[in-house]
Amino acid sequence: MNVEIKKDNVRLDAYLKDELGISRSKVQKLIDQGKILWNGKAVMASHKLPVGSVVVVDSELDFAPTVEAENIPLSILFEDAFLMVIDKPSGMVVHPAPGNDTGTLVNALLFHWQIDQVRENLRPGIVHRLDKDTSGVMMVAKTSEMLDVLSHMIRDKEVERIYLALVDGLILHDTGTIDCPIGRDPNDRLKMKVTDENSKPAITHFKVLKRFPKNNKTLILCQLDTGRTHQIRVHMAYIGYPIYNDPLYGKQKKTTAFGQFLHSKKISFAHPKTKEHLTFEAPLPEEFQSYLDELEREE
Repeated sequence: MNVEIKKDNVRLDAYLKDELGISRSKVQKLIDQGKILWNGKAVMASHKLPVGSVVVVDSELDFAPTVEAENIPLSILFEDAFLMVIDKPSGMVVHPAPGNDTGTLVNALLFHWQIDQVRENLRPGIVHRLDKDTSGVMMVAKTSEMLDVLSHMIRDKEVERIYLALVDGLILHDTGTIDCPIGRDPNDRLKMKVTDENSKPAITHFKVLKRFPKNNKTLILCQLDTGRTHQIRVHMAYIGYPIYNDPLYGKQKKTTAFGQFLHSKKISFAHPKTKEHLTFEAPLPEEFQSYLDELEREE
């Protein structure tokens, strides 16, 4: 259906909620599924469109799949009654999405927790997400209370997260901080971008560990102050040093099946219940380490 915007300076989600007589959460789900378009392009809930604009709305939500438990091995670094810390392999999707509801971390967690299936909440226990091809340390909450606590700890910068990344180009500065807001790319719903429009603050600190002049690459350590979608990938591409082999933000298409060379190396935090300070590290995936060894030999 076509919906004409007849009010000025009103958020799109609020306007459509009143105009269509549906909840704002359903409007957001429709937006997330790409079912609300303006001029043929996806929109954001916070957009304030000019009076007279016409948006095309498909009000039928895709059916949320039932996610079933699957016997998928997990590399568990720590587990107690409240939380888990795992080493996620590169190539594993964290939570199900339309057309991709098997083989995910959530499927594996359901089996580990002896839960047969789940509907509606497709992200049980997921405190912070790693992209499919990003490997390494992740926290997982085992209770709803712990999910809230750990999420707030990340928001309040009480969790230290360290990443290793191999980037294209030689970074001349030994250290740096990228303080640039990140929002959804209005021209491509799969991508994020540095933008002042409909964005959130994002801060990434980096330190050069090793330069590979012959191969024009740099190994860096990154620390996050915030946790935006694709944050390190977007920030490094923005300053001209994209993650090597990144299919979305790289200078060229993927050169290997491994995906982007980005690894969640270390996570440190105080256990919310025991108050014990915990630190966990995950070794680099074999493909990542082998490529670094190759670069070392060539240098």
